[in-house]
Amino acid sequence: MTESMLRGAEPTTIRDALEHDDPLPGTFGFGGELDDHLVRDVLGRVPLFVDERVDTNAPHPTWAFEPTALEKPRLFPPGAVAPVDEPSTGQQLRWTIPDPEPESDQDVALEALEDAILTAVEAIRRDDRSVAVAFSGGVDSALIAELLDAPLYVVGFPDSHDVAAARTAANAMDRDLTVVDLEPADLERAVPEVARAIGRTNAMDLQIALPLYLVGERVAGDGFDALAVGQGADELFGGYEKVVRLDHRVDAETVRGAVREQIRSLPDQLPRDVLAVEATGLEPVAPLLHDAVVETALCLPDSLLADDDERKRGLRRIAARHLPDDVARRDKKAAQYGSLVARELDRLARQAGYKRRIDDHVTKYVESLLEDSTRRSP
Repeated sequence: MTESMLRGAEPTTIRDALEHDDPLPGTFGFGGELDDHLVRDVLGRVPLFVDERVDTNAPHPTWAFEPTALEKPRLFPPGAVAPVDEPSTGQQLRWTIPDPEPESDQDVALEALEDAILTAVEAIRRDDRSVAVAFSGGVDSALIAELLDAPLYVVGFPDSHDVAAARTAANAMDRDLTVVDLEPADLERAVPEVARAIGRTNAMDLQIALPLYLVGERVAGDGFDALAVGQGADELFGGYEKVVRLDHRVDAETVRGAVREQIRSLPDQLPRDVLAVEATGLEPVAPLLHDAVVETALCLPDSLLADDDERKRGLRRIAARHLPDDVARRDKKAAQYGSLVARELDRLARQAGYKRRIDDHVTKYVESLLEDSTRRSP
C-alpha cells in the first residue's frame, strides 16, 4: 500500500468501516485502492474515477483520482467497493447515507453539532498545515475562519457582492482580509485550465469552480498548503431557498426530505470543487463535511433546519456563539453570482459571438476556449 493509492484515511479505518458497515467512520472522506479493491466514501468527498473503456486489458490505468488520467473517465459511485480488475462491472454498494430519527431536544442537538464542528477543526489543526480560508463573508466561511484562526481571502470582481460582504464581515470580526480582484482576462486564462482539471465544460460547473481556482492560485502563491472551504453547509443544514419553497427544483414534499435530497447531490458536486482547488497545488479542507458533522447534521430536528424566516438555523445558532450577531445572521449569494464570475463569463461569451439566443451559449464559449488552448499546446 502506497500513499498515492489511497487518500483520506488509514487502511485500518476503512477495513473497520467495511467490517462494521459504518458509513461515517470519523474521516473527511476517502477513496482509492485498498486490498485490491476500489473504495469511495459515502459522500464522495475524494474524487475517484474509473475508465469506461471496454478493453480493460489495455496497458492503461483503470482508475485514477483525476479525470485527465483516463481515456473515458466516469465517477466511481459513492459508498461503493469494486475489484480493481473489474472497476465498472464489479461494483457493490457497501455504505448508504444514514437516515436516523431526529433528536427531539434542540439543546442536545446543538451541543452535539458544536462538539462535532470543533472535532473537525481540531483534526485540521493536528495536521499542522498552513491553511487559509476562502472567505465570502457568509456564516459558513466566517465560522470556519474564526475557529481555525486562519487568514482570510476573498475573490471577486471589484463591484461584487462577495468582496463587499467579506470586507464588512472581516471588519466586524476584527480580521485582516486579502482581496483577490478579478479582471475578465483572468477568466479567459483560467477557463481552459479549470475545464481540463475538473473534466467538465458545462457553464454552471465552470462558474462554480472558477472562483475556487482563482482564489486558490493566490493562496498557493502566498505559500499556503491548504484552502479551507465551507462546502457542504447549504446541503447539510438547509441553506437553499428551494428546500423551503418545495418548488419544481426538488422532488421532496417536506423540508426535511428536501434537505436530504440536497445531501444526496454532494457526491456529484464535490469532485468538481476538490479538483478545482487541487489544480492550484493546494489541499482542499472542508471542516463542515467531516463525518462527525455530517452525523449530527442528519439528526437535527426540523426546527433547526429551515423555514420562511431563516435557513440553516442550527448552524447559525452555533455560529452566534463565536461570531458577531450580524455575521452569524447574514445570508450570502452562491459564489458564482456573489463573485460576479457568472455575469462576466456570460459577457465574455457574448463578446466572442456566442449570443444568448444560442442554446447553452456559455458552455459553447467554454468549449471553444478549451479547444483553442489544446491546439496551442505543444
